[in-house]
Amino acid sequence: MSRSINKVILIGSLGKAPEMRYTPSGRPVTTFVLTTNRGWNTAVGEAKFEVEFFNIITWGDLAEKCNQNLNKGSQVYVEGRLQTRRWQDKNGIVHDSVEIVAGEMILLGQQSEAFDDASEQDSNQIIG
Repeated sequence: MSRSINKVILIGSLGKAPEMRYTPSGRPVTTFVLTTNRGWNTAVGEAKFEVEFFNIITWGDLAEKCNQNLNKGSQVYVEGRLQTRRWQDKNGIVHDSVEIVAGEMILLGQQSEAFDDASEQDSNQIIG
């Protein structure tokens, strides 16, 4: 079997406060939207600006730490993997959604703290 990689690294800001819920089995899951932006100049010197929105999912202790420590506007480093989720709405239309399942999050700024989700287990640790 050939080797493959599925790794995403982002630095951005939260577009709104994180939302935490629990699965039926009681496992915490926190989701938030991370925004990134980039600017560039066209060939004729016109300034352009683009914003991207990424859906981030965290599980277990990392989910709890994100819920406790992040707010709208928080700047974070997120490392994880891409996951495609397929779901059907109430009208029977099938939708695909690409999400990032985070395994590590570092809160940037004056109070930098790093959190990770070691192999998506509940044995997370504060790194920084």
